[in-house]
Order: sequence, then structure tokens, then C-alpha cells
Amino acid sequence: MFFKKRARPQPPILHATDEDFAELVEGTSGVSIVDFWAPWCGPCRLMEPILDEIALDHADQGVRVVKVNTEIAQHSAERFGIRSIPTLIFFRDGEPLFEMVGLVPKPVLEREISLLI
Repeated sequence: MFFKKRARPQPPILHATDEDFAELVEGTSGVSIVDFWAPWCGPCRLMEPILDEIALDHADQGVRVVKVNTEIAQHSAERFGIRSIPTLIFFRDGEPLFEMVGLVPKPVLEREISLLI
């Protein structure tokens, strides 16, 4: 017996560069979680499915997940003092509130989001 896999919905994740960071993050209302990452980073790859779930679960609440590749958007990474990746910076209404560095479990992210929305 064969089972057909159900298509998984695409998470509404945005990808920001130096050129559009202000528009995608700082010029918006609501909560944005900005993930500073790089393709070669193992913990960053482990964060990816967690952030996909967060983006899908909270899209209807106005929570956006924005990924910033630090190798491409070096100015943005430098501007926010990113020294370790992954680094998540939480924004509300375009203003940075706090950051988390390293691999963050989903329950911790859920708790922080619930305090912001």
C-alpha cells in the first residue's frame, strides 16, 4: 500500500538584503523575527524548520519571519552587531526589542512571541 504525501504549505518567510531591509522590517507594523544566518552554518540549518513552523503558525497574527543571509547582507549584519549566528532579533513596529543568539527551541520562541503580540 502506498500513501501519497500531502503537500506541505510554503511558509511565508521573507528574505531581506541590505537594499530592502528597511522596507521589509523597519517600515512595517507588528512583530518581525529577523534571522541572521549563513548557508554554511549548521545551527542555522537546524533553526530553519523551527522558523518555518513559527511563520506558518503565527502568520494570521501578523508575525513575520525575515531571513538575512549575513554573507550577502553584510551591512545589515554589521549594523546590528551580529558576531555569532544564528542570531534572532525581535522587532515590534520596526523597532528592535531584543535578540537571541544560537539555536533556540520552538517553545522558547512561542513564549517570546506570546509576550509580544
